[in-house]
Amino acid sequence: MKAVPVAGIAGAWLFEPTPHVDARGFFSRTFDREVVASVGIDPDCFAQDSLSRSVKGVIRGMHLRSGAGESKLVRCSYGEVFDVVVDLRPDSPTFRNTEYFRLSGDTQVTVYVPAGCAHGFQALTEPADVSYRIDRPHDPSEDVTIAFDDPDLAIPWPLPVTLTSDRDRSAPSLAEVLRTLR
Repeated sequence: MKAVPVAGIAGAWLFEPTPHVDARGFFSRTFDREVVASVGIDPDCFAQDSLSRSVKGVIRGMHLRSGAGESKLVRCSYGEVFDVVVDLRPDSPTFRNTEYFRLSGDTQVTVYVPAGCAHGFQALTEPADVSYRIDRPHDPSEDVTIAFDDPDLAIPWPLPVTLTSDRDRSAPSLAEVLRTLR
């Protein structure tokens, strides 16, 4: 497994595994504490693993946490997703930068999303499973959502949107959220 810095988001990383492929399929290490530690991330900081399954076209996001924020490792364990990270840390050298990734069960690449960055994805396959390793327990009172279709974000979602949650559909604009985060 190797760690690759994400150029457009300070502190974000891609962890690229080396799958072992044979006639049976593949075996892949999806987390390696030594590789994670080698880039300055405490591998023991993670407190919760979660999994979402989405149908093709679903958008989940854009989400982040208020307060201390939330860092996470995100991996598409089955299928494929268009993954988005937006840096919303005002003191970051990459503030308001956006990066896009195609994550898939075939590659098992993981993206590290630093605390203070918004995250979301669109399922490109039927279904798509996304695994999250999160650095603190979920507290719904700290949930922050930004409109996935906000023109200031201008995210080029690759498919028509099939479904979103009520929370995502009624989310405020990026400008409104930035005013409340300061």
